[in-house]
Amino acid sequence: MAALSEQQAERAHAHPHAHSHAPSTRAARSKRKLLWVLALTAAYTLAEAAGGWLSGSLALLADAGHMLADVAALALALAAVWFGSRPATPHKTFGYYRLEILAALTNGVVLVVIALFVFYEAYTRFHAPREVETGVMIPVAVGGLLVNLVCAWLLHGDHHDDLNVRGAWLHILGDALGSVGAIAAGVLMWAYGWYQADPVFSAAIALLIVWSSWHLIRESTNVLLEGTPAHINLAAVEESIQETEGVERVHDLHVWTITSGREALSAHVVHAHGVAPRELLIELRSKLHERFGVDHLTIQMETSDFEDETYHFCHAGTACFRSEK
Repeated sequence: MAALSEQQAERAHAHPHAHSHAPSTRAARSKRKLLWVLALTAAYTLAEAAGGWLSGSLALLADAGHMLADVAALALALAAVWFGSRPATPHKTFGYYRLEILAALTNGVVLVVIALFVFYEAYTRFHAPREVETGVMIPVAVGGLLVNLVCAWLLHGDHHDDLNVRGAWLHILGDALGSVGAIAAGVLMWAYGWYQADPVFSAAIALLIVWSSWHLIRESTNVLLEGTPAHINLAAVEESIQETEGVERVHDLHVWTITSGREALSAHVVHAHGVAPRELLIELRSKLHERFGVDHLTIQMETSDFEDETYHFCHAGTACFRSEK
């Protein structure tokens, strides 16, 4: 037997893949939103940089520098979305999905570098405070906050499913916090003449940036190391397979993330004699999709005496059979 019959192939396709169109739809939506956010961020970066220079505010200049990094990060994110939508090739069988994760990791590292720079400048200015033109600083900071809130609203929702969009979203939140800090520092300097408020609030914002970027770096690194996705319990997956009627045991079980929202699973399943492997494969596929959202499956079926027969899911997810005898 070389392959499934036509009728069996139709049955194998009875449960459509959730990922067949979702990645391209998600990529198109992410691209539109990222373009809008890039345009808004780039436009206000110049205004905030000019305002920070004229007012002499470190918080405002730091936020302008952060927004400038956002422009580069958003451009990188857009490039990752474009490359990620390209089809797979014989040399890159998973396509360019991992570019999204690399972009997310880069964004996280850039955030940490920016935070370290702000720490250094804040330390310097705390010991030698400079007078700040609050009449310029406060209105510019308020404008920056409004722009960041609009950008965060545009990206809200997709940041849960897309690490790349989450990286951009975290950049925007960092900018929003920077604007809030700049406004608070400006009010304190305007009301009390406490010019050390500028470096103090800058350092506080830098701490928040480091905290948020750490989660992004940790998640993207876990994907690159092919670790088990945080939202999937490997023991629960094993138990779900093991409790299926006809399954004797499971070994060599692996679950990893190809890109955001696209998990893969491979396993060797030992089934009882007399069990129809194709029916069991279809049942396992349906169960793993419904319980854990895993669509890309490679399951090798074995018997307890390890006959030279293997059943597996093809790359497209259809149940296939081959005999090596």
